[in-house]
Amino acid sequence: MVTSIVIVGSGFTGFTCAQRLARILRRRRAEVDITIISPVDYMLYTPLLPDVAGGVVDARFVAIPLANTLKGVHAVRGRVDGVDFARHTLTWCDPEERSHTMRWDRLVLTPGSVTRLFDVPGLATCARGLKTTAEALYLRDHFVEQLELANIDDDPRVAAARRTVVVVGASYSGTELVAQLRALADAAAKQMRFDPAAVRFVLLDLAEQVMPEVGKKLGDAAQKVLRRRGIDVRLGLTLKEAHADHVVLSDDSRIETRTVAWVTGVTGAPLIQDLGLPTERGRLKVRADLQVPDHPDVFAAGDAAAVPDLTQPGKITPPTAQHATRQGKVLARNVAASLGPSYFRGAPKEYKHRNLGLVVDLGPWHAVANPLNIHLSGLPAKIVTRSYHLYAIPRGVNRWAVSLAYLTDLLFARSVVSIGLASEEDAQFAASEGIPMPKTG
Repeated sequence: MVTSIVIVGSGFTGFTCAQRLARILRRRRAEVDITIISPVDYMLYTPLLPDVAGGVVDARFVAIPLANTLKGVHAVRGRVDGVDFARHTLTWCDPEERSHTMRWDRLVLTPGSVTRLFDVPGLATCARGLKTTAEALYLRDHFVEQLELANIDDDPRVAAARRTVVVVGASYSGTELVAQLRALADAAAKQMRFDPAAVRFVLLDLAEQVMPEVGKKLGDAAQKVLRRRGIDVRLGLTLKEAHADHVVLSDDSRIETRTVAWVTGVTGAPLIQDLGLPTERGRLKVRADLQVPDHPDVFAAGDAAAVPDLTQPGKITPPTAQHATRQGKVLARNVAASLGPSYFRGAPKEYKHRNLGLVVDLGPWHAVANPLNIHLSGLPAKIVTRSYHLYAIPRGVNRWAVSLAYLTDLLFARSVVSIGLASEEDAQFAASEGIPMPKTG
């Protein structure tokens, strides 16, 4: 009987695991079926979503198709709803909501994460996230449309609100998003002939500094760039209420706005809570070798798993693309090793990372980076940042397309258009992240 390995989720971890695992087993000419199940038919290179929202990169270029990239892997489009660990089966729904059952000998859980929403009145309906192409495209189109409407609005107060953007979350994504939208606003001001200073950006975070993950030196450098570009950075604050035409902050101050982006953390995919297994901070508990305790045939990693950080005992690894990719490589090795020496000659490996540094794009000519703990800012950091992304995108055609987009952005003015590729309904948190909504009536 052919051994069946099923991978749930096509994010960085699942994609990397599938690619590596297929390569390992292909060399051994093993009779193994590898299936990857995902609600989408691509791996999304999420670090470039701010560039999509800012009009630099086309959404197609950050989507890596599974069908012609994962050689030797059967890609199935569907949403896994439940797992029967005793019978080694899972149930999943296809895009037409038809239910199916699949058997597995090894199960790899990498369903990723969804935006973490807090109990803020109006948040789910009046704000948008930045975890999917639908959200990125909607933010871009909505923002451009608001700038166009502000140009013809007779009420100065309404026009000012349309030109105000509130971004909640000063970590990587939020900081890069506000920087790219600032660049898009500057391009729009030049083309639509209004003062770029009329567009107001407010960046909020409860933290004491911008991007605490990169350290104080680089965080301070990033904050200086943002403030120099006219972005109002308010630390120690967050949203208290969100409304269609304004927000109320935690200090009870009010900001008139029509554009709110919520980019302030993630939690494990809903599937994790339905498994009946121990969790930590909304993520599935796993051992350092990425095996689920008491389930030797089940593995998990990435944003959905609480992977122990062996470099900081007592902590778990943060949900970043860098960790997800590296865990995917270890995951492939350990799943192969679990099949026995005829499939892989080697012992399982514990996940332990070495910090190679971080890169943060801050718009035209600006970035901060610390490759190999060398602190860079300005143009050198910009070169390192864009070079890293071109290296990390796992497909030659996509790298080529993104490099051309970078070159186009360098030589020509950005295109300021609202195409309407994603509707307001498409970009709602649950809808864009593939979470089924409860049925009514």
